[in-house]
Amino acid sequence: MSNELSGKVAVVTGAAAGIGLASTEAMLAAGARVVLVDRDEAALTALCEKHGDAVIPLVMDLLDPQSCATLVPRVLEKSGRIDILHANAGIYVGGDLVDAATEDIDRMLNLNVNVVMKNVRDVLPHMMERGSGDIVVTSSLAAHFPTPWEPVYASSKWAINCFVQVVRRQVFKHGIRVGSVSPGPVITALLDDWSEQKLKDAKDAGSLIEASEVAEVVMFMLSRPRNVTIRDVVIMPTNFDL
Repeated sequence: MSNELSGKVAVVTGAAAGIGLASTEAMLAAGARVVLVDRDEAALTALCEKHGDAVIPLVMDLLDPQSCATLVPRVLEKSGRIDILHANAGIYVGGDLVDAATEDIDRMLNLNVNVVMKNVRDVLPHMMERGSGDIVVTSSLAAHFPTPWEPVYASSKWAINCFVQVVRRQVFKHGIRVGSVSPGPVITALLDDWSEQKLKDAKDAGSLIEASEVAEVVMFMLSRPRNVTIRDVVIMPTNFDL
């Protein structure tokens, strides 16, 4: 891959695994320096051993409001600038609403919605001052269809879809591009609550995609000329049909 992101500093939340890890590796391959934000210290240490100075680890529990509020200042202290924010961290709650624990609902909405809003809010003044920046939010196919088997998760992504649409219209005049990538089912830890049989059936049917395929879409969004914004991309397995 060419050095399309050479000299840029990217911040990826939920960087230790899944889409966040795939996005990180794609940005590194394109020449970016990447700040890895995750609570999994061991995974971040392993990534630092693999990639050296190209990555900056930031061990953080984004669900802790005080810790979350330090994200941008800590990144700027370590890297001096932020060109790209990939707000990717998220969790999944599926199944019937009546079976969902209220603490799980609170935790998921806090991470999938509140944390994303706070991270974007906190990075905007820096990007506005510089007159440039890219924000990509990991949304979901569930943001575009009232998915009956995941009312809590789908609702969080509908909220984020609205958030991305509105914020983009507020900040484009400052040279900041805001977009979302909405994958269908991806082979990540978010599917850990799927039964073994459901996961096997989906794999056999070609109804899952790889995290690396989502990362390729993120790179497509980031590498467009500055006069082009890829607003929202839905990416799904060809054999998957709601």
